[in-house]
Amino acid sequence: MQIAVLLYDRFTALDAVGPFETLGRLPGAEVVFVAERPGPVRGDSGQLAFVADKGLDEVTRPDIVIVPGGPYPDVEMNNPAVLDWLRTVDATTTWTASVCTGSLLLAAAGLLDGRRATGHWMFLDRLPEFGAEPTGERVVLDGKYVTAAGVSAGIDMGLTLLGRIAGDDAARAVQLMIEYDPQPPYDAGSPAKAPAELVARLRASNPLV
Repeated sequence: MQIAVLLYDRFTALDAVGPFETLGRLPGAEVVFVAERPGPVRGDSGQLAFVADKGLDEVTRPDIVIVPGGPYPDVEMNNPAVLDWLRTVDATTTWTASVCTGSLLLAAAGLLDGRRATGHWMFLDRLPEFGAEPTGERVVLDGKYVTAAGVSAGIDMGLTLLGRIAGDDAARAVQLMIEYDPQPPYDAGSPAKAPAELVARLRASNPLV
């Protein structure tokens, strides 16, 4: 089973790492990091780089596609090479998935038209531009499309999909292996829980929202 994780300039690292650490533990899984061109691709901080093993033209029939997000999704949403690749591989994938603003890339490629989807809370209101129905859920399955909310939700998405593929026991085993037992010191992980002034400040700090 080939799992292709798309990389592009200024992607969010945990969006890619969460699914890698969960789905990558499937028996027989081959995880390939793919970008327009092979080589290092820097994340949104500019300090961390992943290495793309292959170019888009070298990965044509993955079983699963994972699209991470980033704080500047519009660049890739207007990148014909990436959108064409997503449309092409989606024709034969078993699962097409995204984390965070990665759902906007899927939507821009026309893959979420008429489907329920989620993504980072600051960008959810953009999904209807492409015919998708936004939800505030952490993980959404609609047919073969699996979308996750912001950043850390990629771990939940990976475990959810792993359970669908290999069964609940396999997903539980991976959850235990990676000791995924969240106990955050603050209850501010969603706009519904965080103080209103904090939500407003974060919205104001992102000029793309």
